[in-house]
Amino acid sequence: MLTTIAVVLVVLWILGLVTAHTLGGFIHILLVLAVVAVLIRVIQGRRVL
Repeated sequence: MLTTIAVVLVVLWILGLVTAHTLGGFIHILLVLAVVAVLIRVIQGRRVL
């Protein structure tokens, strides 16, 4: 489930970069959350993707 959330957040971030600059700050926060989610999985020793 954590991987799914991370993937969704990365996709939203990419869409934000492509479509609009007004939500750039929000989208970058989502990217940071996605990276943190993946790092938590790596630290816990689970397979990332």
